[in-house]
Amino acid sequence: MSAESFMRPGAVDLSSLAARSRPPATAGNGAVASVVVDVTDATFEAEVLTRSLTVPVVIDLWAEWCGPCKQLSPILEKLAKEYDGRILLAKVDVDANPQLSAAFQVQSIPSVFAVVKGQPVPLFQGAIPEPQVRQVIEQLLEVAATNGVSGRLQVAKSPADADAAESSTEPQHDPRYDAAADAIEMGDFAAAADSYRSMLAESPADPEAKAGLAQVELLQRVSEADPTSARRAADADPTDVSAQLAAADLDIADGKVDDAFARLVDTVRRVSGDDRDQVRTRLLELFALVGSADPRVAKARSALASALF
Repeated sequence: MSAESFMRPGAVDLSSLAARSRPPATAGNGAVASVVVDVTDATFEAEVLTRSLTVPVVIDLWAEWCGPCKQLSPILEKLAKEYDGRILLAKVDVDANPQLSAAFQVQSIPSVFAVVKGQPVPLFQGAIPEPQVRQVIEQLLEVAATNGVSGRLQVAKSPADADAAESSTEPQHDPRYDAAADAIEMGDFAAAADSYRSMLAESPADPEAKAGLAQVELLQRVSEADPTSARRAADADPTDVSAQLAAADLDIADGKVDDAFARLVDTVRRVSGDDRDQVRTRLLELFALVGSADPRVAKARSALASALF
């Protein structure tokens, strides 16, 4: 996907749709009833424009007669549920909602857009495989975060869930994390990493498992590194990706978070192709480790987006 696919100004004007508003669908306590919603001309402002201030909203423009739509829509719905409130999927039947179809300048379907902070973001047209859709959503989340949109919608999965959430504020223990925690205490970082990978195989968007995996992988790498040699190699060649990654690990371990992020963003600017993708992936892992609420992560995300695009 090209850089122009994200935050392209002037491509779509949604201002004419903001005047008609109905309240968004909720399930009490401010929670949304679902991460997949059917949107109409009349509900667009409340369901999409308002929600887009909190999370990126993915727009699936489809029609009943469209064969490729029936291939793509289930993929989008699956991923929306998997991301568990980090995105909202808004489904628009173009035949029933001609004003929305006209506003998005739909020429063929399926067409997929996003809305971030009220601004339209063209994503792609046609049915594409799930791995590519997942990649687009990951890129969308990165760009949304650099624009200050990195929230999570509370989702009431059932009336019973909503009642339970209201009646109790006690954190729920998840036994899946016990094996990883035990392995970390014993210094068996490889076993801990395997435990986190198993969790992510079941729930790829689990932020705690992502952060846990990033942590134990960092500990494992640092424990095997020679700090003097690693830093000497990084200083000698700014384009040596392996050396820069090793030095960034040591920076993080030493508490020099800004230095680690700056080092890898600079490396992204210097290299290309698979090397660039390797550095970008490591940065995302370190972002998860430090935590999205940390202002240093927001600053580095913005720098990364600038370096990439």
